[in-house]
Amino acid sequence: MAIKHLKKAEKNPATGEAETRKVVSRMLDEIEKGGEAKAREYGEVLDGWTGDIVVGRDAIAAAGSQVTDQLKDDIRFSYDRVRNFAEHQRASIKDFETELSPGLWAGQRLIPVQSAGCYVPGGRYAHVASAVMSITTAKVAGVENVIACSAPSQEHGGIHPAILYAMDLCGADHILSLGGVQGIAAMAFGLFTGCQANILVGPGNRFVAEAKRMLFGRVGIDLFAGPTEILIIADEAADPEIVAVDLVGQAEHGPDSPAWLVTTSRQLADSVMARIDDLIAALPDVQAGAAGTAWRDYGEVVLCDSDEEAAQVSDDYAPEHLEVQTRNLDWYVARLKNYGSLFVGEETTVAFGDKCSGTNHILPTKGAGHYTGGLSVHKFIKVVTTQRMTQDANRDVAAVTARISRLEGMEAHARTGDVRLAKYFPGEKFSLNK
Repeated sequence: MAIKHLKKAEKNPATGEAETRKVVSRMLDEIEKGGEAKAREYGEVLDGWTGDIVVGRDAIAAAGSQVTDQLKDDIRFSYDRVRNFAEHQRASIKDFETELSPGLWAGQRLIPVQSAGCYVPGGRYAHVASAVMSITTAKVAGVENVIACSAPSQEHGGIHPAILYAMDLCGADHILSLGGVQGIAAMAFGLFTGCQANILVGPGNRFVAEAKRMLFGRVGIDLFAGPTEILIIADEAADPEIVAVDLVGQAEHGPDSPAWLVTTSRQLADSVMARIDDLIAALPDVQAGAAGTAWRDYGEVVLCDSDEEAAQVSDDYAPEHLEVQTRNLDWYVARLKNYGSLFVGEETTVAFGDKCSGTNHILPTKGAGHYTGGLSVHKFIKVVTTQRMTQDANRDVAAVTARISRLEGMEAHARTGDVRLAKYFPGEKFSLNK
């Protein structure tokens, strides 16, 4: 394969993980031991917040009065589409029971988790859409108790009003003014609400992602959602301006957000790279600083000889967001296997999915697209199995179980079959040895 890096990243998504783990491990341990007082202390130190942690109805109403009617309509637009898509996901799976052999019925039941913790980033940017994506999806799945948290600030007198409005609109049962590791810990340990989350979901910075990873096992998590990623596959038919703008659009998330271009056209690659610096420089200072660092340290441009090579490179990266801007879109849709969410053609873009078009923006990063998709109603639902059978069905099932169990050396298992055969078919002889 003739694959050439025209720009190679100086860092990768795993850079700095060891130090992050040390910080998060210490914080989780201190909060678990110190409880609400320690979580509140971290909130004061890291967010400068000394107000109420549990958000009451008065604060929610006050936040709503600060949100313009236009923004309320926009949040509702996003909510309606995310809810609609989640409802279709929920309808795609169902309870069932089937007779596998005469007298033996097996089935599945779909049981929502009882409590979910939804993390909504509220630091550099006010991630209203993350509230919509996580809380709405949990509620459509049937979760009874949804805890949401976000970082407060003195500037807003708590959680950003638009985030708070969205949390309430989408059905959050408890809202906590806590960000970062302390917010994740509070939901996992049941602080301030008395209700421990069974699953933690939502995007966040590397500290939030690591906190979720460390807590996995004690609680469920949606996926490993670290700094956001974008990969664009483009050929000579793509518009270099749109490709460059889309790359910068994701790089502004933060200084550790990878942006990758995989192309079969050297001309397109050169044209895109020539535009990036000017596009970044035209942004406001905060966004320009984040995007500039991200492109410098994590940006890559990969030149391939063929579509197959481009698809293979993309599958190896397993990007969170994957845009395809090529002539042969259908071929790529059928060929590509590893990604969080796919955006087909230049008419759609990552930002549409991030904000309001309906698919969920909480997606796998750092290669997790090799084994999982993004947040969906299915993440909040336990698929459990059931079994029932007649006495007559034991004639075969109990005998087979006894023989396999003895082959495996599990005599007590075998005798659970023996005892039923003796009860249901007294006097009959069965071959019960391996």
